[in-house]
Amino acid sequence: QVQLVESVGGLVQAGGSLRLSCAASRRTFLTAAMGWFRQAPGKEREFVAAINWSGSSTSLADSVKGRFTISIDNTKNTIYLQMNSLKPEDTAVYYCAAGSRVTMTAQYNYWGQGTQVTVSA
Repeated sequence: QVQLVESVGGLVQAGGSLRLSCAASRRTFLTAAMGWFRQAPGKEREFVAAINWSGSSTSLADSVKGRFTISIDNTKNTIYLQMNSLKPEDTAVYYCAAGSRVTMTAQYNYWGQGTQVTVSA
C-alpha cells in the first residue's frame, strides 16, 4: 500500500499564488507517475497536472497551462504544484494521485485525501 500525504491548501485572493505538495510513502512500479486532480462543488473530478518520476514527462490541463507548474523531488518522493495567477474558478478540492504512467484520465492507483483550495474574487 502507498500513502499519499498532501499539504494543506488554503485561501488566497485572485491573482495570488499557492504551492501544494504531495509526498508518497514509497515508490513502486505502480507509482511511476504522480499527478493532481481537482473537483469543484457540483462538478466532476478533472485532471490538472501529472509528472513521471524522472521529470522527463509532464502533462498539464489546458485550463492551467501558463499558470501552474508541476515538479518533483525524487529524494523526498514528493511532487509539487505551483499555482500562480489563481482565479476563482480554480477553487476546488485538489487530490494527489499516483499511478503507473502519466495520463489525463483517472486511471491512477492511489489517491490522497484531498486538500481545499479557495480563491476569492
